[in-house]
Amino acid sequence: MRTGIATVCLSGTLKEKMQACAIAGFDGIEIFEQDLVTSPLSPEDIRKMAADLGLGLDLYQPFRDFDGVTPDLLKANLKRAEAKFKLMARLGMDTILVCSNVATATIDDDQLRAEQLAQLAALAGDHGVKVAYEALAWGKHVNDYEHAYRLVEAVDHPNLGTCLDSFHILSRDWDTAPIEDINADKIFFVQVADAPKLSMDVLSWSRHYRVFPGEGQFELAKFMGHVVRAGYTGPVSLEVFNDVFRQSDVERTAVDAMRSLIWLEEQSAKWLAGTSAETAAAGTSEQKAAGRRRYPMELATLPKVNEPAGFNFAEVKADDTAQLEKLLGQLGFEFEGRHRTKDVQLWTMGQARVIINEQAALHTEPAIAALGFDVDSPVIASARAQQLKAPVVSRKVQADEEVFQGISAPDSTEIFLCQGSPDGTAAWTQEFGEGLEHPRAAQTAVIDHVNLAQPWQHFDEAVLFYTSALALEPQPFAEVPSPSGLVRSQVMQASNGAVRLVLNLAPVQQASAPKTYQEHIAFAVDDLVATARSAQERGLEFLQIPANYYEDLDARFDLEPGFLATLKELNLLYDRDANGEFLHFYTATVGSVFFEMVERRGNYDGYGAPNAPVRHAVQYDSLHRA
Repeated sequence: MRTGIATVCLSGTLKEKMQACAIAGFDGIEIFEQDLVTSPLSPEDIRKMAADLGLGLDLYQPFRDFDGVTPDLLKANLKRAEAKFKLMARLGMDTILVCSNVATATIDDDQLRAEQLAQLAALAGDHGVKVAYEALAWGKHVNDYEHAYRLVEAVDHPNLGTCLDSFHILSRDWDTAPIEDINADKIFFVQVADAPKLSMDVLSWSRHYRVFPGEGQFELAKFMGHVVRAGYTGPVSLEVFNDVFRQSDVERTAVDAMRSLIWLEEQSAKWLAGTSAETAAAGTSEQKAAGRRRYPMELATLPKVNEPAGFNFAEVKADDTAQLEKLLGQLGFEFEGRHRTKDVQLWTMGQARVIINEQAALHTEPAIAALGFDVDSPVIASARAQQLKAPVVSRKVQADEEVFQGISAPDSTEIFLCQGSPDGTAAWTQEFGEGLEHPRAAQTAVIDHVNLAQPWQHFDEAVLFYTSALALEPQPFAEVPSPSGLVRSQVMQASNGAVRLVLNLAPVQQASAPKTYQEHIAFAVDDLVATARSAQERGLEFLQIPANYYEDLDARFDLEPGFLATLKELNLLYDRDANGEFLHFYTATVGSVFFEMVERRGNYDGYGAPNAPVRHAVQYDSLHRA
């Protein structure tokens, strides 16, 4: 699949955008007219630079408001078009995007539109240019891709075809199956963009909230499957209007964009394989043959991996570790000792493992630095992640030590892919020793979930990263109120709940303000009340929950008085749904990290979301009092 991206997707100058696209590995680019107009580079300079970078110049865009106009305006539009065709010759480009008219169309007549498009096609043919006519979702009279194609067919000129844009099609909920009926020779260009499902006017939605494939909720694999079945072989190019992307680092955004197309290519291949198998299984001999058909566009796939089986460990990095050590000990974790060659500690409770890393941590406040996941084959999983443009993280090891396959997440958290074991143990723990001489009775515990705060400019990138590299599924996002504003929360989860990763987009804060949003690691135990009492006896300082919370809790759930009194005594929080109950408590924050202990009863699958505003408010108050 030939990959492309529109320069409008990225921040910076045209030169910076082109360099970033080449670094990310794109085959070609669409030049957005404004980027050219504002560039000090001449068209000839841009043409040479593209050649030097190995980039094709695939599309010039956009040419607006051409069709459905009066004769005088048509004459002016043809003059404007000819100027662009001459410019394209200097650039060495042969395809231009023409959008259905939004602003100047005064005549709603398909015959007239076809006649005017025919004149444009004839003029384009004189200059060796192909015109890709696109139906904008908010077009005044043409807003449906099938309508646009009917006009192309009516004109029947070799220099006029259509452009299929996933946003304009899927935002209007148009059926994508008829794409397969379009003559492949008449599909001149394909643009893709994802988007969250929003209730707003389609123009504002398009201009501000498009995202890269895998970061929204559109059925892009299905869209692309129909495009492939139609026989299209040209570029598949990203056209994403997004305020965040156009403020973010250009090279990083380009890599994220390339990752999205690699992911989309794989997902499209899966969709085609799945639907072909269904057709072959249920159909006639003719349909069975169609199910085995190969298509002109070859779709590459990635090494296959299963979702992680669980957390292997969580790592906190710190310069001064005394508070962390005290906190873990009060929670009931056992100190297993230091690593034999590294300045690293291991603390465990059942199968929950926490590493305290003191290496290269000078002046570092405690913060979550790394997560380990159990996977079937770490080497294959790492190879997949690297093909998805994930940066490699390596750590020095001795000859007889475990070699971890590591990659870096968008927020710089290090992700290690570890060899899982059926009993949940980890061989690398043998590298630690001289811990507690008489450890306490081991308590059953696992890492239930980890909550990571995401920088505003990398939130969508993180969703795609964990979806594509770790096969985690994004759940419907939620917004939780806090004293600093709304916190957007996105759960990434394994299908069986063995891995739960919560990505939170914290409110933007003043640079001089204290950090009011932290990250945490949650541990699941069998008996939270017993765990809390033991921790209390060891002197643990719980996050202090207001009495008003318990009055509200009683009103909502009508709890047994003795149980409610226990919750209040131990600062425990509670939630219940149709499937079960959820008990949890929080520790005070050390650096930017705090811990949560949880107990899931029945089939409760949430995170105590109604309690999140309480936690945010108490933490905010505690931070500002300090």
